[in-house]
Amino acid sequence: MSAGEGNDFAVTLTLERGYRFSVDAQLPGVAPFAIDEGPPLGEGSGPNPSRLLAAAMASCLGSSLLFCLGKSRVPVRGLRVEASGTMTRNERGRLRVGHLAVTLHPDVAPEDVPRMARCLELFEDFCVVTESVRHGIGVDVAVQPTNGAA
Repeated sequence: MSAGEGNDFAVTLTLERGYRFSVDAQLPGVAPFAIDEGPPLGEGSGPNPSRLLAAAMASCLGSSLLFCLGKSRVPVRGLRVEASGTMTRNERGRLRVGHLAVTLHPDVAPEDVPRMARCLELFEDFCVVTESVRHGIGVDVAVQPTNGAA
């Protein structure tokens, strides 16, 4: 689903303890949530970054499909989206998300299924997250020590 061109965004993570971070999505009315690595590093008290990536992709694809079906006047009574991932190691032995699979289960009337065809051809291309991951995202990383002054 497109957020529009030129829309910058930011999130802020603050270390709580161990490997658990509080995430501020910087959206009015949205409560902070936790991200945590699973054992043995963290406590598993929240989703880890790989699960959030899968959730972001699943949500984006679901939103794109819903948008297209709405434009096509195909009533959707419900939607369940399942995402799964496979962790692999790269040539240096580092863990990476090697593959993500997403399955969408829209609840539509049987007579509306044939009317979904055009959306099934188009919706993936409008998912910002999926297409960004598929084609690679430029990433800039900087470390700026604060010397205890936050």
